[in-house]
Amino acid sequence: MIKSSDSVQIRILVAVIAVIAGLLGYGYYSQYVNYLDPCPLCMTQRFFYYMIAICAFIALLFHWLKRGRLMRTLSYCLMMVGGAGGMVTAGRQIWLQHLPPDKVPECGLGLAYWLENEPWLKTLGLLFKGDGNCAEVKWQFLGFSMGEWSFAWFVVLTLTTVYLLIRSRRVLA
Repeated sequence: MIKSSDSVQIRILVAVIAVIAGLLGYGYYSQYVNYLDPCPLCMTQRFFYYMIAICAFIALLFHWLKRGRLMRTLSYCLMMVGGAGGMVTAGRQIWLQHLPPDKVPECGLGLAYWLENEPWLKTLGLLFKGDGNCAEVKWQFLGFSMGEWSFAWFVVLTLTTVYLLIRSRRVLA
């Protein structure tokens, strides 16, 4: 039988995975249906969403197996790392979007060029740095850009993960 505390954590983990599936689904819809090409920082944020969802799935799996408290704790910690990484990259995008036009960095040659012609570590650095493409605001909802909404969701996901971690530690005590 599943304990009440486990039941709450399982529902929260399922909700986290569902929210991320919805966010990524809308991102791909925007890319392939609305033709809004993601900038390097958007691609990096997608990576962090996947990281959080995969770690949430692993934690969920160990809840169902009723084993691996250490693995669940490790999954929660990695979810927080993903949330922090997402907040940093979304924060960088927001910062670029609010720069005066004359201070915006020049647009790069694009991710495909970087992957084909630059060393892996340099490409990774460019993904976190972004370029002028990241400063463009092509989409808004309620006055907020996609980067600003992404930042808000990373905050919510990180706080949710902190709650899960505290709750799991309380169960262990």
